[in-house]
Amino acid sequence: MINLRDLGAAQWDKWNRPKRTAFSIIAIILVGLLPILNISLLNTPSTSYVDVLVYPVGMFVLMSLGLNIVVGKSGMLDLGYVAFFAIGAYTMAYLGTHTHLNTWEILPIGIALAMVAGVLLGIPTLRLRGDYLAIVTLGFGEIVRISAINTVKIGGPNGISNIPNPPSIFGLQFNILNPKAFFWLIELMILLVIWMVRRLSVRRPGRAWESIRQDEDAAELMGVPTLKYKIWAFVLGAAVGGAAGVIYASKALYIAPDGFTLNVSILILSCIVFGGIGNIWGVILGGVFLAYLPERIRFITNARQLIFGITLVVIMNFRPDGILPRKKREKILTKTDMK
Repeated sequence: MINLRDLGAAQWDKWNRPKRTAFSIIAIILVGLLPILNISLLNTPSTSYVDVLVYPVGMFVLMSLGLNIVVGKSGMLDLGYVAFFAIGAYTMAYLGTHTHLNTWEILPIGIALAMVAGVLLGIPTLRLRGDYLAIVTLGFGEIVRISAINTVKIGGPNGISNIPNPPSIFGLQFNILNPKAFFWLIELMILLVIWMVRRLSVRRPGRAWESIRQDEDAAELMGVPTLKYKIWAFVLGAAVGGAAGVIYASKALYIAPDGFTLNVSILILSCIVFGGIGNIWGVILGGVFLAYLPERIRFITNARQLIFGITLVVIMNFRPDGILPRKKREKILTKTDMK
């Protein structure tokens, strides 16, 4: 079967640096123009496609890129990623309604608290592997949600309402009537995460994550401080989730514990597996597809989830490694086998 990822990589390798830069700039501009084009054909039954571009599409892509650092780069199965999303959202909701801080001032606080939560979760649990780690992270996600339900100070089961929108910046007004501004903000954050991941991937942390993903025992024998770099992965992934939570709360204006269930973690993980574990562009494609499809077929109500599930099963049977899987080292393996 044709590997779309290898075809794209081969074409990319043929281009020199100016061509690559020009292509990247054009792609960024075209994506940024999506909210302005007003393509009615892409509207969903319940809302316009511009609103869907912000949530769930933009948010799913951003969170998928964050979770991909943990799952795709380091090979750790995290089923509680929604906890960091919730921490960022509740930080924005509580501080936004009880203090004079605005969204831009709360954003670094939400990221910092999510990172602290990543450290607190990572230090005692990252010595576990496989299913055991998945169960512990799943439990952490449920602990955060149940704690929110039982904490009256942060709204309890009723959540927090009247969350303020971000103040205008560079002439952009952030409100419910102007989703374009939120989309451009999320696009900027996605670009920053992509830049960060690509920079780290070619440096020592990226090499350490790769070795941990391939064989953690061998990595330890080679002197790689595996616990340190696993915590790095957890903290960076948590930071992205926390940032997404802050932006989500400032856009939604209301949050409640029911919005941060295990289903959200499963959907974000599905975006990574569906698109291609470890491949940034595959993760983005998976996030766009799995976020948009359920909204597009919302008109069939009860059968929507069934069709969504059947679509996943069919596609994953034909593309078990994802739509755009990471590049495999087939030539290296062949030479090694010959020796």
